[in-house]
Amino acid sequence: MGLEKLHPFDAGKWGKVISFLKEEKLLSDGMLVEAQEASEEDLLVVHTRRYLNELKRKVLKPLRIQTGGTIMFLFERVEGISRATIVDLDAHQGNGHERDFMGDQRVYIMDVYNRHIYPGDRFAKQAIRRKVELEWGTEDDEYLNKVERNLKRALQEHPSDVMVYNAGTDILEGDRLGGLSISPQGIVKRDELVFRVARGCQVPILMVTSGGYQKRTARIIADSILNLYDLGLIGPESASVSAQNSDTPLLL
Repeated sequence: MGLEKLHPFDAGKWGKVISFLKEEKLLSDGMLVEAQEASEEDLLVVHTRRYLNELKRKVLKPLRIQTGGTIMFLFERVEGISRATIVDLDAHQGNGHERDFMGDQRVYIMDVYNRHIYPGDRFAKQAIRRKVELEWGTEDDEYLNKVERNLKRALQEHPSDVMVYNAGTDILEGDRLGGLSISPQGIVKRDELVFRVARGCQVPILMVTSGGYQKRTARIIADSILNLYDLGLIGPESASVSAQNSDTPLLL
């Protein structure tokens, strides 16, 4: 509707990621699975009906489609999924999923975030099993060491059937909202180490790319995915990608 031209962030980054990966011959149209819009029944699992009525506005339809792309990983819909680990590496505290799974022992949450920024949800923090709070301007070496050390401990404490990996790129240096100072190379290395640790524990990954909307973000995400492919951490035998127009790519 033209609103993206007024928005301070690159709202079309996900479509650009897909385009970059097509240019590099990693993806083709035949490998893409069109996400279906999440049903009201699906959304009522975590939202009130009053809130869902607001989501019926056309401008928010893409959010329902993005949600639909991950519905297949709900406990109620996949046999053999009884324990899950959420690894949230977006710059912000993931208070949404923390409130959703408060008290649910099937779900282990590891959250690494800037302690000084939104949302600062003290109640939701009670659901975090492994909490790593960062200071303003945290850089690559400290960040990567903390992620790797804590991720290994998380998977030891809670062997899981699936890992939901929130690979936010708002940790990138220069992000006005994230407040961290991770380089593009640091983001690529972060994703690599997460996949290596998960592979070592034989845990499949659902990766969502989440926050981070600088103009260079899409290229960094694409470069990270290409690196995972080149290293054999994803590939035809172990990867599937789901996208609908400019919606979030999912890697398994």
